[in-house]
Amino acid sequence: MNAEMDVETDKKALQINLDAKKYGTFVEIGAGQEVARRFFRVGGAAGTIAKTMSAYDMTFSDAIYGPTDRYVSRVRLQTMLDREYDLLLERLNEKLGSERTFFVFADTVAARSFKQHNESHGWLGVRFQAEKRSDPSQIIIHVRMLDEMNVDQQEALGVIGVNLLYGAFYYHEPEKLISSLQENLAWGKIEVDMIKFSGSAFCNIDNRLMSLQLVSQGLTNAVMFTADGETVQPAEVFHKKAILVERGSFRPVTYATNDMLDGARRVILAQSGCSEQDLIVLMEMTLQNLLAEGQLNHADFLARVDILGALGRTVLVSKFGEYYRLAGYLSRYTNRMIGLVMGVPSLMEIFDEKYYLNLEGGILEALGRMFKGELKLYVYPMIDEGTGKIVTAKQLEVAPNLRSLFQYLIDNQFIEEIAHYHAEYLRIYPADALAKLQRGDSGWERMVPPEVVQIIKEREFFGYQRPVAA
Repeated sequence: MNAEMDVETDKKALQINLDAKKYGTFVEIGAGQEVARRFFRVGGAAGTIAKTMSAYDMTFSDAIYGPTDRYVSRVRLQTMLDREYDLLLERLNEKLGSERTFFVFADTVAARSFKQHNESHGWLGVRFQAEKRSDPSQIIIHVRMLDEMNVDQQEALGVIGVNLLYGAFYYHEPEKLISSLQENLAWGKIEVDMIKFSGSAFCNIDNRLMSLQLVSQGLTNAVMFTADGETVQPAEVFHKKAILVERGSFRPVTYATNDMLDGARRVILAQSGCSEQDLIVLMEMTLQNLLAEGQLNHADFLARVDILGALGRTVLVSKFGEYYRLAGYLSRYTNRMIGLVMGVPSLMEIFDEKYYLNLEGGILEALGRMFKGELKLYVYPMIDEGTGKIVTAKQLEVAPNLRSLFQYLIDNQFIEEIAHYHAEYLRIYPADALAKLQRGDSGWERMVPPEVVQIIKEREFFGYQRPVAA
């Protein structure tokens, strides 16, 4: 970190130390007391810090917070915040509650060690009172530390911890807080791939939009949330699971969307030998797709994810325009089978060399990255509108110089046809359904599942127009 960035971080810590209203506890496990150290070294910490603690030994940690299977986890972080906040109120509320607003900062981190070189990551959180004696609010984040050296990871952790506390105290707009998390950090040191706001100060905040902010502001390449809108960290969900992903605009979800996914699910379950419980099904939207109209439309985004939620789908929002980048991201979290679901038109794009001009190895490098693990493409057929014939994956015509490569992938079953499908769905296109619902043509209702029809009508999504009576 350069000197100027260091000074700016210290300024934030000092401002908090000099704020006579703030008083709280720091508990940090795993990488030293890197955040608390920032406050001690700038001076005035006695006016801010009631207690600091590190419980490195598992026996001590369990004695304080109870036993756990995973010490670096959201569950452990939440236990730390709960325990320490309750203690703070129990011991100081009567004495100082009318003068101070209380807070607890906690983190649990797996930094680079001498013995292990696993992925370095951590959970950080702050629970705080926005007003004296008010109900608490809370922000938790998950970070990936990208530096190679332990000392650099510790330094970055200290900075982002100060940024999180400062944002919680002084930035009332969550978008501004999110953008501030990487202040005074060089690019590529920290990735924030999950954030959740809760409590009285954030009662009107939709955490799905906050997740979207992480991607659009460049803090991470992908975020996830479940059908009920709960933000989740990928490693929590993907660990030792097979993964099936369908990319789309989902504007709206159609019968063809579901038919494609159902056909691929049957095949991957049979091939992987895993149970339904061990298969994670994702619906992925790219940031590029969401920006198709030039800027992010939050209402349109929420309409899509509300529909997917009504169908019980987990949503992934990513910056991965190319499929090989999506494959690399998913393979980071699991060694089980990964399936990418697509139609023949998307397979055609994968074999278009113009998309790989930025790679030194061109299409060979891209496909090498994509298929390095247990990954397969499950391809849904299409109708050739010129001939009216069905075109399957094996019938795809690729450039002459790529035919042998394409045949190799077919022969080795890296590309699988979705053989079980409803032929009547092949002429259903989301763009047609969207056009019909926007002009009041009720024909769109025959193109989408009943639950999708209901939610679009009730909430008037996507510019829905009621049919005009004849």
